[in-house]
Amino acid sequence: MSSTASRPSHDDSLHSPLLLPPPPPPATAAGGQARAKSELEKICIDGMLQKYCGEFGPWQLRHFVLTSLAWALEAFHTMVMIFADREPAWRCAAAGQGCDWAAAGMCGHEPGSWEWAEGGGSSTVSEWGLVCVEKYKVGLVQALFFGGCMIGAGTFGHLSDSFLGRKGSLTVVCILNAIFGCLTAFSPDYWTYCLLRFITGFSTGGVGLCAFVLSTEPIGPKKRGAAGMSTFYFFSGGIALLSGIAYVFRSWRELYIASSFPSVLFLVGVLPFISESPRWYLVRGKIDEAMKIMRAIAKANKKHLPDGVILALDEEVNQNSNVGRSRNDQRDTNEVTTGSLIDVVKSPVTRIRLILAVAINFLCSVVYYGISLNVVNLQTNLYLNVFLNGVAEMPAFTITALLLDKFGRKPLAIGTQWFSGFFCLIGSLMMIHGGWKVARMVCGILGIFGMAGTYNLLFIYMAELFPTVVRNAALGCGAQAAQMGAILAPFVVVLGGGFPFAVFAVCAILGGILAFYLPETLNRPLYDTMAGMEGGESA
Repeated sequence: MSSTASRPSHDDSLHSPLLLPPPPPPATAAGGQARAKSELEKICIDGMLQKYCGEFGPWQLRHFVLTSLAWALEAFHTMVMIFADREPAWRCAAAGQGCDWAAAGMCGHEPGSWEWAEGGGSSTVSEWGLVCVEKYKVGLVQALFFGGCMIGAGTFGHLSDSFLGRKGSLTVVCILNAIFGCLTAFSPDYWTYCLLRFITGFSTGGVGLCAFVLSTEPIGPKKRGAAGMSTFYFFSGGIALLSGIAYVFRSWRELYIASSFPSVLFLVGVLPFISESPRWYLVRGKIDEAMKIMRAIAKANKKHLPDGVILALDEEVNQNSNVGRSRNDQRDTNEVTTGSLIDVVKSPVTRIRLILAVAINFLCSVVYYGISLNVVNLQTNLYLNVFLNGVAEMPAFTITALLLDKFGRKPLAIGTQWFSGFFCLIGSLMMIHGGWKVARMVCGILGIFGMAGTYNLLFIYMAELFPTVVRNAALGCGAQAAQMGAILAPFVVVLGGGFPFAVFAVCAILGGILAFYLPETLNRPLYDTMAGMEGGESA
């Protein structure tokens, strides 16, 4: 009995495989996959840049420089009016009767008694006779250009936040600028010229806006401020370069072609090497595309991005930090998140920010463009004046960028506006004769020095005040307000005397007061959604 019991039977050996653990059921396997998915580290873009990819490495530097070149294009299309619409020198005709050489202008002289020193095709003024009673047309076409900029800023601000994207919008505006900028050179009459300048203004209004957001969004929070303020170097550099181009191409028709052709070069030689914003991909639910860019950033910066890390909106990251939240509260990472100005107005957090930002942009634009127009009143070489005007703004950008992360956005916004307002106030109290002219010129230079710093700061400040889903739309509103100020500035300047400086002083001081009510954004996260901002600001 015992020997028989100690030996396994043939039947036992046949049944022994049935004693092995059965394979896991499909439900258990699916549960394991779910647990693996839940173990992925979900992190927002700012966190991923700081922890894994690098905040400002070789990838961001290359992307920033290439994208910011678009600012020079905006300077070309905007400031070309200074040269194309200038009033050239005139002289009495050789056989002219009744022409007074000592007269301040040609108005009142008999037709044919005077002539343009550089010929009739040097500017729109000389070709179409925009002098004397027709002089208002020079201001009208410039106002139409800025009006187009105002409409374009809002339009492309919305499109770049929605389906078109940052890079797509930048591509469209550059195509429009290249086409209509060149067509302007073939304007047969004044009113066609006005129409083409309006359309060019419409596209120009979106250039700097799209370029700024696209260049700064892939940069980490600690480096974003200084980088964002560096974008205006490209605008000022474009102004200085345009003066050289205008010096070579003296005909206004040739100048429009020469200043529009760089847009073609940008489309062909630069845009193919620029990436779309990973933040836009993220809020549009395109996680794979966003992760592809983040991996490229990490690789170029010689960093390591682990496979178990995935991008998530700040709203989702905040939800994941709540241990007790239910599974039903989790959002699908492929869901498209959108926003509009209606959401900005509805939110108590962003509503007051938008109102203040729009008002400050308007006031600063009146001062900036107003003082800039006063430079032509120096009655010296126009090409040299424009060149110095562009170069003079650069020290303001440098100083403001150096102080940005030390003192914060809010104190600098207040201080630079009051600095400009103080010297404008001093300039308004000075006489306009003798040596006081030099003193007034110095006050104007110091005024535009302070306002250039403010104007530069406002872009990075506004970008940090609003979340990704509405950032370009909010910046578009600010740009629209700035264009309204640009339209108003020439009408203030023509009043002459000390009144323009007094208006500029009031605007700058009032802008500084309004900046008191804005929150500080230094070292604060760049939010992706409205809910994320409201949750983060209330914490």
